[in-house]
Amino acid sequence: MSQARPAKGTRDFSAAEVLRRRYVVGVLQSVFERYGFAPLETPSFENLETLMGKYGEEGDRLIFKILRSGDFMKSVANPTQPKASELADKALRYDLTVPFARYVAQNAGVLAMPFRRYQIQPVWRADNPQKGRFREFYQCDADVVGSTSLWQEVELVAMYHEAFATLGLDVVVRVNHRGLLAGIAEVAGLGDRLIDFTVALDKLDKVGAEGVRSEWRDRGFTEAQCAALEPALTASGGIQDTLTQMGKWLSASEVGTKAVAELTWLVERAGRTGNIALDVTLARGLNYYTGCIFEVQATDVAMGSVGGGGRYDNLTGIFGVPGLSGVGISFGLDRIVLCLEERNRMPNPASGPQVLVVQFSEAEADYAFAVATDLRAAGIRTVMYPEPAKIKKQFDHAERIGAQWVALAGASEQAQDTVQLKNLHTGEQHLVSRSALGEFRWNQGA
Repeated sequence: MSQARPAKGTRDFSAAEVLRRRYVVGVLQSVFERYGFAPLETPSFENLETLMGKYGEEGDRLIFKILRSGDFMKSVANPTQPKASELADKALRYDLTVPFARYVAQNAGVLAMPFRRYQIQPVWRADNPQKGRFREFYQCDADVVGSTSLWQEVELVAMYHEAFATLGLDVVVRVNHRGLLAGIAEVAGLGDRLIDFTVALDKLDKVGAEGVRSEWRDRGFTEAQCAALEPALTASGGIQDTLTQMGKWLSASEVGTKAVAELTWLVERAGRTGNIALDVTLARGLNYYTGCIFEVQATDVAMGSVGGGGRYDNLTGIFGVPGLSGVGISFGLDRIVLCLEERNRMPNPASGPQVLVVQFSEAEADYAFAVATDLRAAGIRTVMYPEPAKIKKQFDHAERIGAQWVALAGASEQAQDTVQLKNLHTGEQHLVSRSALGEFRWNQGA
């Protein structure tokens, strides 16, 4: 029985599900292209060294590694205790941002800067599957590289609001700044422990404040240091009140002060595009973020984030091309679909054939095929029953595949160059000439 199931954390998609996902992708593509982003695709797997060390300890642990091909064990020094690098040299991509940075570094001399791209492809993570969290899932990314302007962040927030408004999903865009977190760590005397601080803080929505404190202690933070970090676990009311308090608290930190100034500028302008919230507990666990960070949540669905992203200043430098600041956002396709379905806001795109052409006999099959060809030329989704069979069997098949109409194209219809159309929903029949099939009102009685 287990052989008939997909691998854990993956799913099959029926025709109806594929079409619903295509609807969401179509909305996102339209928004991306209106903002001047061009499409890009990268390979499903990368060299292992390309991915490792880019996502932090939590992310690196979830990378799906691919065994080396061929009889690689012959070259392993100690077959009973092989090194990880001897077993695997490639891995399935964990996200789309690192492959994008690799692409930019590879083509830096020919790309027009700032370079804007969107990318919609699957990624893989060896995570624990749960509602809205899969091991294989699609990301829908938009990134700009080659500009440090905060107007890029404003536009990306605007894209979030425009896309979700078009989809009919109410969201809030939570914003923070990695510099703010660095400033908090600095004033707490933990400037060299930023990663330990943020990795634990990023789990706040999963384990709660006490869980974060416990992990800080496990990572060697003293009680005094944990107490100094306490303001990072709670918001301070409205956006302006929080920024004012943070400005005072971090006045001795240059990086923290700069982050407060950037957030103040950003929220004033991005707030005009839709619902935003400042969340000083937002950390985004990926190590490559350096500036403003985002996370999007649906306001009326119990679901994790449906999008996220942020500014990264040093990612292309890892690949030998320093000095190219980038910022990007991602939409979680799978979670967006689940949210829309849960709120009954997912349209039901047309799927399957509209018409089944009956085949009476081999002698009449050529005419039936000609009718099917005419229907397809008119833009009507059409299937011709593949062999002569009892009429009831063909009608039953039409109902099972969801066709609204059955086209009867037998000898009598051929003699008049007509088609008998029967509506399976209403039982009505219409005799239509072949030349008028394109003008027929196919939605009547739907």
